[in-house]
Amino acid sequence: MVQGTTSDAGKSLCVTALCRILKRKGISVAPFKPQNMALNSAVTNDGGEIGRAQALQAEACGLALSTDFNPVLLKPNSDMTSQVIINGQAVSELDARRFGNIKELAFEQVLAAFERLKQQYDVVIVEGAGSPAEVNLRKNDIANMGFAEAVDCPVILISDIDRGGVFAHLTGTVNVLSASEQARIKGFLINKFRGRIELLQDGIDWLEEHAEKPVLGVLPYIMDLRLDAEDGINRALHAGNLVNPDQQSVRIKIPVLPRISNHTDFEPLLNHPNVILEYIEAGGDLAGADLIILPGSKSVQADLNYLREQGFDHQIKRHLRYGGKLLGICGGFQMLGDTLSDPDHIEGHQGSSEGLGLLSMTTTLAPSKQLKNVRGSTVDSDTEVSVVGYEIHCGISRGTALDRPLFLLCDQNEQQYTDGARSEDDQIWGTYVHGLFDKAEMMSHILSWVSGKTFYSEDWQVVRERELDRLADIYEQHIDLNTLFEIIQSH
Repeated sequence: MVQGTTSDAGKSLCVTALCRILKRKGISVAPFKPQNMALNSAVTNDGGEIGRAQALQAEACGLALSTDFNPVLLKPNSDMTSQVIINGQAVSELDARRFGNIKELAFEQVLAAFERLKQQYDVVIVEGAGSPAEVNLRKNDIANMGFAEAVDCPVILISDIDRGGVFAHLTGTVNVLSASEQARIKGFLINKFRGRIELLQDGIDWLEEHAEKPVLGVLPYIMDLRLDAEDGINRALHAGNLVNPDQQSVRIKIPVLPRISNHTDFEPLLNHPNVILEYIEAGGDLAGADLIILPGSKSVQADLNYLREQGFDHQIKRHLRYGGKLLGICGGFQMLGDTLSDPDHIEGHQGSSEGLGLLSMTTTLAPSKQLKNVRGSTVDSDTEVSVVGYEIHCGISRGTALDRPLFLLCDQNEQQYTDGARSEDDQIWGTYVHGLFDKAEMMSHILSWVSGKTFYSEDWQVVRERELDRLADIYEQHIDLNTLFEIIQSH
């Protein structure tokens, strides 16, 4: 099990790298995260929902997605409440006062999923959540030492040296653990090191003597790693956008919503040499964009209120008056309509609100969530263009705008249906499909719609596979694999 001294210490990528390393050595391996909290999720083949990090880890293993890889997923609705997804399906909602109930609600399901994986695979690499040093959460912990103790799992502890204080983080984390939990930690990893390793060696020697545990590796700071972000927007990838200044480019702006979800949709755009992608924060300006994208949202009405508070609604309408293009995806698509209705208070207590009024449709949120992997093609385009992606939403949209659909789709149950809408002037597109930019053909089609030009694009899957191997190569070079395999084989 990989645990971290803090959130974002490198646990997810560490598990991803170890999964790919073991797969390349011909070992049957699967990822597992008992409990995840994230707004980025993926759809499994059987219509369940798991965190994007576990989807990436499964890909590193060469496996189809399974809800067993992430049996508990928490998706925040607000700062105080989260939707609880168990074995891929939404079952409850917890507020901050009742968060301790998660163990009673889900731990048996977590242990059952882990046991199923153990029966199927030679090795299961487990990812912790946050930090095991969060003593206020220890009583009901199912994600870190609470899980490791229950299944007798060895642990390696990773810490991010780029934040500073790495030795305090590692020793401090160990010190707040019980004796049995301390013994469970078999070694340390230091992540994101820059500079000459000789300058760190005195600290490593002190740490190993003080903690009586080995440092299994010092991992370098990996520049421009182009892999899906687990939750927060990948700012490092954003900063390293590989735009070729000598080529024509398409400028795309995306307002950052407080509950933005599945913004991994846009990471392929950051890899495109002809795209300038900007995430626009509060108080920012959408002017100058060729395309504005309204992204997915976990709380559509609240995020629509935010758009209005920031004046983004007026900026969007000005953008359209000057001939700019607008794309709404999932929650962003719902915002384009006339009204949003939430009679069952799925996203809060607002009830209903006016949309942006840019497409003639209404959306009603329903208790049952649509979870689909889809494939299909464009409707009414000059040439048929294929689309592959997935849907995660509670909304049902109706209206005359849907008489001009964007796609003809087929889900995993071979059910065929139309999706999305196109405005009569073709300036506005809306769809429920996530992952639009993953395939090169659709990426190029959308960029051509925006600019009237033809650009070469690369499949995101090809990029992802290349980056998974690069990540694994770096880990193999910088960690003590022999000791790590001994730890794995001892259990």
